[in-house]
Amino acid sequence: MKKSDAKRIQPRIQKLRAEIARLRDAYHIENAPNVTDDIYDSLTRELKMLLEDYPEFDDINAPENRIAGKPLDKFIKVKHESRMLSLNDAFSYKELQDWEKRVKKLLGGDRQVNYFCEVKFDGLAVSLVYEKGQLIRGATRGDGFVGENITQNLKTIESIPISLIGRGVNDFPDYIEVRGEAVLSKKTLEELNKKNEKEGKTLFANTRNAAAGSLRQLDPALAAERRLDFFAYDIKNLVMNGAKPKNHSVEHALLKELGFPVDPHDAICKNLKEVIVFIKKFEKIRPDFPYGTDGVVISVDNLDLQETLGIIGKAPRFMVAFKYPAERATTVVEDIIINVGRTGVLTPLAIFTPTLVAGSTVSKATLHNLDQIERLGLKIGDTVVIEKAGDVIPKVVEVLVGLRTGKEKKFKMPEFCSVCGTKIEKGDLVAYICPNKKCPAKNERYLEHFVSVFEIYELGPKILRRFKDEGLITDAADIFTLLKADIELLERFGEKSAENIIKEIESKKKIPLSRFLWALGILHVGEETARDLAEHFGTLKKLITSASLPAQTGTTLAGLSEIDSIENIGPAVLKSVTDFFNDKNNLNFIKKLEKNGVVAQKMERKKRGRFTGLNFVLTGTLSNMSREIAKEKIIGLGGKVMGSVSKNISYVVAGVDPGSKFNTAQKLGVKILSEKEFVKIL
Repeated sequence: MKKSDAKRIQPRIQKLRAEIARLRDAYHIENAPNVTDDIYDSLTRELKMLLEDYPEFDDINAPENRIAGKPLDKFIKVKHESRMLSLNDAFSYKELQDWEKRVKKLLGGDRQVNYFCEVKFDGLAVSLVYEKGQLIRGATRGDGFVGENITQNLKTIESIPISLIGRGVNDFPDYIEVRGEAVLSKKTLEELNKKNEKEGKTLFANTRNAAAGSLRQLDPALAAERRLDFFAYDIKNLVMNGAKPKNHSVEHALLKELGFPVDPHDAICKNLKEVIVFIKKFEKIRPDFPYGTDGVVISVDNLDLQETLGIIGKAPRFMVAFKYPAERATTVVEDIIINVGRTGVLTPLAIFTPTLVAGSTVSKATLHNLDQIERLGLKIGDTVVIEKAGDVIPKVVEVLVGLRTGKEKKFKMPEFCSVCGTKIEKGDLVAYICPNKKCPAKNERYLEHFVSVFEIYELGPKILRRFKDEGLITDAADIFTLLKADIELLERFGEKSAENIIKEIESKKKIPLSRFLWALGILHVGEETARDLAEHFGTLKKLITSASLPAQTGTTLAGLSEIDSIENIGPAVLKSVTDFFNDKNNLNFIKKLEKNGVVAQKMERKKRGRFTGLNFVLTGTLSNMSREIAKEKIIGLGGKVMGSVSKNISYVVAGVDPGSKFNTAQKLGVKILSEKEFVKIL
């Protein structure tokens, strides 16, 4: 690790710690959360990843190594008999597999491990203590070691048994502790928010916030009005009939027998494959699940193995929480670029550090216009909240100003169009536009020509138009910066179609120089002229150097003997080629293509072949080969394939239904070959 890297990373770690501590206090201490759990998790995840790479900045007393906030002074503090732990998170199946590898490595060998899966309820973790079967105390988790005594509020939850059922008093251990989650149903939250709205009170952001707020009411009557529920997930110090349970799944069964509600979906899984099946199965019913939940908890089922694996830091090694993709995440805006749409409107596009949100990695989002940037107060270098609900394109919704370092830069709308250099004008309402009617960014036909020559067949006119309208591309060079995540979020596009488009774009980045020149759309330079130029110069660099001679030496076009000497290149072509390569905008476009990975492959000068000096025209349908293959064979033998019939044509190759070119050849007396005759002379 370089010292310069550590110097750059340390301030970011400090900023993240401070912001996480502030958010934790707002949630746990002030009972006034101002961001969603997704944002909190995203910041914590970034901090965790940085500390993995830079462990020298880890601090056991830092905020991230605490479970939750300190106890509130208005409740009596309660010390837990054993620490209430937090869980490490897994955000992908790959991270779940990594967790299993660590578990099996610690257990020694590739031994069989059964897992227990249960829904991760999104509420408030609480501890319930029973003596002789009677509830004597209920407490919050607090910082894991010390919580708050909220017994009277917890007694208002009907699903928490005041007296344990199913056994006689003498059968119960003297002391047991049950842990679980106090939750509020989605239906109750909806009713509660309707009531708050009528009364002009603040609305609860989600069921978790509502549950936490309800249990922190000093008046138990207010807590009772909220109609909370409870689900148990763990039991401590349990000895039944002189023996301890062997598995966590057995503990769940005993909790149910004692009268506690438990997750009805829980299941024993024989391997990680079955765990993933459980995760996918619950994901389908999660939207209609009556309670808030953000994932699934996976535990090693065997309690002896749990003891062997133990605890590291604030979390057990034997348990992990798989979190479903968050709809919000945090990232850093690295740059803001401008895309010019087909109507000339300038659209700012945020380029940010790639981040995972709602199941896909995204790295850019439209900012729509300058007013939106100013409304957000966004600067380049800011840490922002991005949102992607469902299949919606990601958008920047908030700037986390608390993470600023002072090095952020204010964005300014450019004075001149980045494509054609024309001065930008302020349009109606909030738009800024390029007024140049001939700006290449507005030329849809050129884009269509470009992708056609590059043979990117997945990109039809409608798709190109859509990409322009969404601000994903300004010019053809931007096509090669597209990511799967940019496309799959658009309406009527899915993961597979996005994958196919990106795969084809990637496969077409290397292109023969002749086709590259043809794709550039130089006036008077079609397929044949592009091939002549490519074969003569071999490389793009040599052609550009030769074409730029007038600007360098002040010579006339006629003095450019190298280009002028190429057969079939006359004064008009000569002028258009030199004009094109002496235009700074065109050269910048070529550099942009190269920067985005496009390679114009070197072409060797063709050796003289049997068809050298012969010109062919192909017409009609060939039965034994496509016209493209026939064309390649002619060129390979030194011949040329022309688009129209004239007296200079050596042969017209006629297939089935040849059309007007056949008739023109007859009138001009040009020799006509059948497909059979053509194959024979090949």
